[in-house]
Amino acid sequence: MSKENTYILGTNKEELTRLEVQHKVWSSEAKRGWDLAKFKTGQTIVDLGCGPGYCTEELARIVGKTGKVIGVDRSDIFISHLNQIKQSTQLSIEARLSDFDTLLLDPDSLDGVYCRWALAWISNPKEILSKIKDALKPKGKMVIHEYFNFSTHQTNPERPALKKAIATAFKSFQDSDFEINVGSYLAQYFEELGMKVINIRLMPKLGTPGSMIWEWPKTWYQSYFPRLVSMGYLNNQDVEDAMKDIKELEMLSYATLCCPLMIEVIAEK
Repeated sequence: MSKENTYILGTNKEELTRLEVQHKVWSSEAKRGWDLAKFKTGQTIVDLGCGPGYCTEELARIVGKTGKVIGVDRSDIFISHLNQIKQSTQLSIEARLSDFDTLLLDPDSLDGVYCRWALAWISNPKEILSKIKDALKPKGKMVIHEYFNFSTHQTNPERPALKKAIATAFKSFQDSDFEINVGSYLAQYFEELGMKVINIRLMPKLGTPGSMIWEWPKTWYQSYFPRLVSMGYLNNQDVEDAMKDIKELEMLSYATLCCPLMIEVIAEK
């Protein structure tokens, strides 16, 4: 299997578009975390699992020319996209193609680390956090955004086919060798690694039809539900019925879509 195929949603143009929607929904939460961690001009920061680099670019504007942001991802396509951002903006960005296991970082070289939805898709998150800790300077900070409780993902009113597809997606994660709700373990991991948690907060999102928050999980359904067919969890009719349910819900002004509950944990070395 190629590195690109190991991404649960792939790395094609549609996924780049979906990730842009996702970034718009979560950008304010990211910036709040960076502010709390006091990310600033002149610092060296790693964007761990940077994807196509939407956060990397914003972080690079914070650290300025005297700082540097290292965007790390294992996808050639995403790193290529980040290099395009670097060339067009002339920001202080280093795009690094690497998985987390083989990533090499100098000890005590980083002022900060940002990581969003990367630890949920690997089998050894604590080991990777330990490696990143070693690369932090004393008082360096990690800002981590991950799923806290995926089972909060639901609509009101409920629709049976959509409910089934969401539950099946959750089961596919539970059957894997990674922990989708890794956010619920982060405080424990940091304690065991000898780091100090300086901020922790939940980040709920509730979407209504037509809102950007609603579009975020909707675009995820469009991408991931068909993959559940190829994985043997659903059939084509299940997916068709689930997408019909979401369209029907969009006709109801009072419908709500509760997104999977996220958590922010900020820890200091």
